[in-house]
Amino acid sequence: MRGYYVGQEIESCEFTTADFMAFKSQLSQETALLREWLESGRTDSHTGTSGLELEACLIDKHLRPASQNELLIKSLNDPMVVPELAKFNIEVNTPPFAADTNMLSAIASALTERWNHCLQVAAQHNLDLCLAGVLPSLRDDDLHMGNVSPLRRYQALNQQILKGRRFRPLDIHIESDYDSLTVQHNDVMTEASTTSLQIHLQLAPDDFAAYYNASLLASAPLVAACANSPLVFGKLLWDESRIPLFEQSVAVPCFLGEHGEVVQRVNFGSSYMKHSVIEIFEENMVAYPVLLPFLFNQNQNAPFAHLQLHNGTIWRWNRALLKVNDQSQLQFRLEHRTLPAGPTITDCVANIAFFYGLVGWLAHRRPAISFAAARQNFYRAARYGLRAKLSWDGREQVPLDKLLLDELIPAARKHMETVGFDRADANYYVNEVVGERVRRQQTGAIWQRNFYLSHNRNLQHLMAAYLENGKRGAVYTW
Repeated sequence: MRGYYVGQEIESCEFTTADFMAFKSQLSQETALLREWLESGRTDSHTGTSGLELEACLIDKHLRPASQNELLIKSLNDPMVVPELAKFNIEVNTPPFAADTNMLSAIASALTERWNHCLQVAAQHNLDLCLAGVLPSLRDDDLHMGNVSPLRRYQALNQQILKGRRFRPLDIHIESDYDSLTVQHNDVMTEASTTSLQIHLQLAPDDFAAYYNASLLASAPLVAACANSPLVFGKLLWDESRIPLFEQSVAVPCFLGEHGEVVQRVNFGSSYMKHSVIEIFEENMVAYPVLLPFLFNQNQNAPFAHLQLHNGTIWRWNRALLKVNDQSQLQFRLEHRTLPAGPTITDCVANIAFFYGLVGWLAHRRPAISFAAARQNFYRAARYGLRAKLSWDGREQVPLDKLLLDELIPAARKHMETVGFDRADANYYVNEVVGERVRRQQTGAIWQRNFYLSHNRNLQHLMAAYLENGKRGAVYTW
């Protein structure tokens, strides 16, 4: 899924006022050019191709973070496995998968093969890999600039985010029904504690608004049904603690939303999309300060390089991505970022299936839920998981687990069958893997919390059991 300028490298960490001015000029020109291409129909009109990015934690024999991603990546020699922010993180990519009958099986096969290869090579160095939204054995003192992967873009991002905060420390404060966490950092390294499954869905421009809005609506039930991040530095926090942790790790206020709320660089969004994907990129240009004003050489093959780089430094939980394809057409993807890594590859594939089916159904169903309610639903679901109560289609205080079982899981499965996916695949991944999590009240977050509380909050025991159970199958079977 490379090529959308989300994680591209830059050549310099030092920028001048002239660099920012020149970059803004390029950004304005490229945003205007984007509108021209859209209006002239110079676009790829295909909807449905899917892909993913899966982040993972590298661990040592003590089940603690191992800052050796350079060693692993060099040994793998696989361009689809790349470093992430911290030296103990990697990112596993896949090629795009066409939306045909066997797409889920193809994703499962390709991802399992690449993941098993990563595990085998890691074992040769006495290392292992763990799929979790937040690595349970991670400590606050693991998060320092000495553990940053040696890429200039990470150093530059850290510097520019701190400048945007006028070098005020980043305060992390998360409250839950169990514990509270308060830490302070003078860098953005707490972002490295969050590892995710990012789903990419290619969309025709005419479909983008409906699917983007559907993805906003789907974020709450998805994040609850797939939650796997309850522990941060030994504290029991939200079911999906990645959400507040990431938001607070790069907290740079940018503008006021429609309802007077402060919109940060990591956010749920500022509104539904009204008509066209151009709205996102025009908002980017006007509302979000430039972070990395790296200037590219003029290149006919990369006419939107500055726009793509700027977009890659704005972390909406549902993000629009673009590139120019081999036919010199604009190609758009919706990147869904709310979901954690793990607990297993089977769970990850099931999460992709549920996303695909639910968003496709909601894009055509369009329930009556205000943007403010959709955003409130999202944070409630991230905090309380399956225990959350949502506002949904004219109803208040709807139990999320009941909504999932009675309406959303059946609708997602049926939509996948309707558009031609293999019936057995759709039933297995959506109805069985995701459905059984809900029926048995056993997401990754719930399993971690229950195990932690019943084993005297012993992180070592939790990590060992988590890894061992992961060899058995999806989390609902643990």
